[in-house]
Amino acid sequence: EGRRRKWVFPTLAKSHRSKDVKPLDEAYGMEIIGLSPYWFDVAEGSAVHNTVAMQSLFLLTGPNGGGKSSLLRSICAAALLGICGFMVPAESALIPQYDSIMLHMKSYDSPADGKSSFQVEMSEIRSIISATSKRSLVLIDEICRGTETAKGTCIAGSIIETLDKIGCLGVVSTHLHGIFTLPLNTKNTVYKAMGTVSVDGKTKPTLKLIDGICRESLAFETAKKEGISESIIQRAENLYLSAYATEVVSAKNGSELVDVCSNMSTNGSDESHLQLRRIREGVAHNWTGSTNQTEFLQKEVESAVTVICQKKLIELYKKKNISELAEVHCVLIGARERPPPSTIGASSVYVMLRPDKKLYVGETDDLEGRVSAHRSKEGLQNVSFLYFIVPGKSLACQLETLLINQLPNQGFRLANVADGKHRNFGTSISIESVPVCS
Repeated sequence: EGRRRKWVFPTLAKSHRSKDVKPLDEAYGMEIIGLSPYWFDVAEGSAVHNTVAMQSLFLLTGPNGGGKSSLLRSICAAALLGICGFMVPAESALIPQYDSIMLHMKSYDSPADGKSSFQVEMSEIRSIISATSKRSLVLIDEICRGTETAKGTCIAGSIIETLDKIGCLGVVSTHLHGIFTLPLNTKNTVYKAMGTVSVDGKTKPTLKLIDGICRESLAFETAKKEGISESIIQRAENLYLSAYATEVVSAKNGSELVDVCSNMSTNGSDESHLQLRRIREGVAHNWTGSTNQTEFLQKEVESAVTVICQKKLIELYKKKNISELAEVHCVLIGARERPPPSTIGASSVYVMLRPDKKLYVGETDDLEGRVSAHRSKEGLQNVSFLYFIVPGKSLACQLETLLINQLPNQGFRLANVADGKHRNFGTSISIESVPVCS
């Protein structure tokens, strides 16, 4: 039956790990090529294959229905079958001789024991941690899902630090995206995500394991797919926008930016630039004590981009060149992150924060592809990006050129300043002409 399903016998790696062996010793890693869920019949062509090359702990993110839980079950089954001497659902497999394989899926409450679901989860994770060694495989699905987000995120972060310090192999999946803003003390943890693709304008999971971070859950799409009414989904989207989408800068400077954007529609450009400089000075004052120069630059760029582009959008809306007043909501793509699925097929303007402190401004309808292209160049592998989505490529081209011409006036150095010279747009903050986009 195993051969009919195209399963294979694995190679068992030596499990010896002395104190002198580094946690990332290649001899100890697990590599499963063409892994498929054991409940699918590969011979019938119904399975999605994944390659898992693991030498440390994975922190896994991805949308709902993206395949995180299925991947954890598949890895667990392959490892368990392999060390027992059975065939595994893969094309080839190198599996260490683990001293323990521990899988934690969703917890339920236990009325008989008087425990809530979160109490049960913490009890089970305590047992896992106490039994984990460097030779263990630990798989935890949607960690700390049963309690409030802020403290659950911090507990999850501390657990990940503990597993990272132990040096075990494993996967911890989560929807707690705030974990990536915590100052985690980890050395070997690798960020992984479940991929997505755009099909007929809709974002769909690929069920494929990729590098990076996915911060989007596709929660609204999932709820709609499962029959939640359109009115509930629409109200949820409005609540989300009112609660989160206005956080373009820190709370202290946010209201000031809104005021400036309104004032700039009536004031002259000199006054607008003066107000912008004052905002930037305020941001600089708030970040004087920061030792993270990249974070400081990010905040300055975010403030400048927001004011410059929001002002232009207000102008275009008042002149009825655009039907709706779009809001500039800058989103950060961190050093090891990927753009969220919502950017697929959408027009966006982005700013790359280069290691030499120069900025590169661009626009694209394929943000993930553009980010990958930039990072493929020498010295830019870990660059961060700021981006915001706009309604249409023509508008994206206008704002790209505007930023190329206006950011240097605010003291920023650009790597692609020449690009603004062959556009018929952007030499002033209020220009009418529309550029021709390739």
